[in-house]
Amino acid sequence: MKSVIVVGAGIWGSSLALRLADDGWRVTLVEQHRPGHLRQASAGETRLLRCAHGGDEWYTRLAWQARDGWRRLEERAGEELYLEAGMIWFAGTPDGWEHTSAQVLKNLDIECEVLDPADGGRFFPDFRGDDLSFLLREPYAGVIRARRATQVTAALARDAGVRLVRARALPVRDEQTGSHLSAVEIDGERQHADRVVWACGAWLPALFDGLPMTVTKQDTLHFAVPPAWSLPETPAWVDHGAAAYGHGDVDGVGMKASTDGEGPPYEPEHGERVVDPAGVEQARTYLRRRFPSLAQAPVLFTQVGQYALTPDAEWLLAETAPGVWLLGGDSGHGFKHAPALAGYVAGVLDGAYEPEPRFGPHERTPARELRTSGRPR
Repeated sequence: MKSVIVVGAGIWGSSLALRLADDGWRVTLVEQHRPGHLRQASAGETRLLRCAHGGDEWYTRLAWQARDGWRRLEERAGEELYLEAGMIWFAGTPDGWEHTSAQVLKNLDIECEVLDPADGGRFFPDFRGDDLSFLLREPYAGVIRARRATQVTAALARDAGVRLVRARALPVRDEQTGSHLSAVEIDGERQHADRVVWACGAWLPALFDGLPMTVTKQDTLHFAVPPAWSLPETPAWVDHGAAAYGHGDVDGVGMKASTDGEGPPYEPEHGERVVDPAGVEQARTYLRRRFPSLAQAPVLFTQVGQYALTPDAEWLLAETAPGVWLLGGDSGHGFKHAPALAGYVAGVLDGAYEPEPRFGPHERTPARELRTSGRPR
């Protein structure tokens, strides 16, 4: 039986552990805290699921596959994790990112709809779109209960036979060559496996030098709103050009309205989890412009997470030594892909195919096309 140690029980690590266990691997999943702990990027209350990715077909197709994966996971868990309320993209120009996204969606037979800005009133109790060229609607997009999904996936992995170890894992080097070994060190003891996958999110750059990755502080804000601003009554929404996104109230924590622009550098283990007042004002300014009746909505709930960002927002999947794999750089858009990405990575680890060259640890050109952020903060 093939063996693997997966380090990190965020949504990527837990999903991969579950998939490999289902495929017959002997799996150990190592997490220094608990699955869904508040330091994880995966521990945010919600994440968006959308297929639009500009002109990139690979991520678009994978997101569509992930939608089916989330449905299967819900059936397996007997719990609703994905709220398919749809999504509206606010297009500021007639031939920009949203136009390109619509063409790719149509080419892949993923349903979408181009609407006049005046149609925004059909979806939101209050809407101002006089600065927009059009709306792009994805009816099969929506919102994932992120923290709960992470906990459920880890629990399903345990049920499938995964051994969950609560400990801090460290890489192991060969004393003579200095190269990493297919092993981890836990409490001074080495544990070996055929493969070791380091899927530890924002902790990855501190463990492996020279990665094309930075860690940034990301504030999320939820505002108290009337009941009409709830899911699924209202869809999720993204303004790519303004780097703004959000959705209606889910589970009573308020309407999410935040920026996808990258925040300041951040240390995930010890960084203070307090939102920046300037970010609150930035979100209010956007609400005032797009949904005027919410201009004075009080902040109900806040949370600080982090992005593990690569310059081009492409992920990292690379074998740095025999049997040693790095999986990271979710760049704020990786959560939704987890069920489908787990299947893809499982195939790579099994030797069915090589990873896409785009995921290598090479030098990268800055770009934001894959994210919901058309500009920095």
